[in-house]
Amino acid sequence: MDKGKLVFPQVMAILPWRRFQTCVERYHGDKKTTTLTTQEFFKIMVFTQITGLESLSSTVLCLNALSSQCYHFGIRSKITKSNLAHANHKRNWKIFYDFAQILIKEVTKLYHNDPIKLDINEGLYALDSTTIDLCLTLFPWAHFRKTKSAIKMHTMINLKGKIPDFILISTGKMHDVNAMDHMDWEPGCWYVMDRGYLDFERFYYIHQCQAWFVTRSKKNTQYKRVYSKKVDQSKGLLCDQKVRLTGTNALKDYPELIRRIKFIDGETGKRLVFLTNNMVASAETISQVYKNRWHVELFFKWIKQHLCVKRFLGRSDNAVRSQIWIAMCVYLLILKLKKRLGLEYSAYEILQILKVSTFNKRSLSSMFLNENTLFDNYCNPNLKTIVRLMIGR
Repeated sequence: MDKGKLVFPQVMAILPWRRFQTCVERYHGDKKTTTLTTQEFFKIMVFTQITGLESLSSTVLCLNALSSQCYHFGIRSKITKSNLAHANHKRNWKIFYDFAQILIKEVTKLYHNDPIKLDINEGLYALDSTTIDLCLTLFPWAHFRKTKSAIKMHTMINLKGKIPDFILISTGKMHDVNAMDHMDWEPGCWYVMDRGYLDFERFYYIHQCQAWFVTRSKKNTQYKRVYSKKVDQSKGLLCDQKVRLTGTNALKDYPELIRRIKFIDGETGKRLVFLTNNMVASAETISQVYKNRWHVELFFKWIKQHLCVKRFLGRSDNAVRSQIWIAMCVYLLILKLKKRLGLEYSAYEILQILKVSTFNKRSLSSMFLNENTLFDNYCNPNLKTIVRLMIGR
């Protein structure tokens, strides 16, 4: 039982610390370190993310105000702003990147059997990017335009569990299509992306990898219709065609037939034209696959609103990358906690509960499942069932 233990150490115990230490040793993270080990620094940064603190000063103030609790957090070193700033600048961001990859694999396995509300059994991934604006004076290395700096998060999420399967952090100048060169395309899986990624040479490479892509066509895309299939217009479908690209470069880059589907969104009335290399799935399934692309937009909205990824605690490239990857570790930790405890709460609700319960001495099960020892032991079972139904449990 975890009664009498602080909530934060219980949450941290879910992480595979031996594998974290392997990542530290791989990049010599604790070499010549006399105080504040990489593991301690990581725990402090996770605490910062969970509690929503936005500066090193406030983090140091909070932890030193409860210094007696830090020992139970697994933090033995003295916490000062200079120590944190030095670690933020010097500890290799690849340590946290590698650890995030470990968590991604673990969480993906946990959500592997989660159903997707689509008529497909293969993996489904959504690709997009988001720009995070920075101050040009403080972050000159991320120069984007004349008056500002920016970084981009090129992200591909697994729609089973909304898990970030791939993240590439670049300066704002990097075009979205260039991120596709860093990705691995798994045969038989679906990859959905907006028309900002329209590049037929790269799409043909995906086709050769025996993976499926779904994207939107641009107005200036030139093509010649080869075959048309009957469609059910009551479902918003206008046409389902096999076409050959006729643009000089497009025909060279993608020499095979490609499928073109025109669809009217019943909610907005907007006409959408999809391109895909899948010739078997129904046109309705293709349109629903593209509709699920919005989950990656919701992912960006979630992390920007609830994690500290817009205001950075350090100014160097290493500090920015470290903070983003630690934030991703926190997001994956929440998903893992949700699955391990079988919680019906959303990721947002779990984070809010953790935020106000960090220093509480209570078991995780009782905190999330509203277990009450006296209630469970002495209450009439029938009354207990009625009460739980009334509170939605």
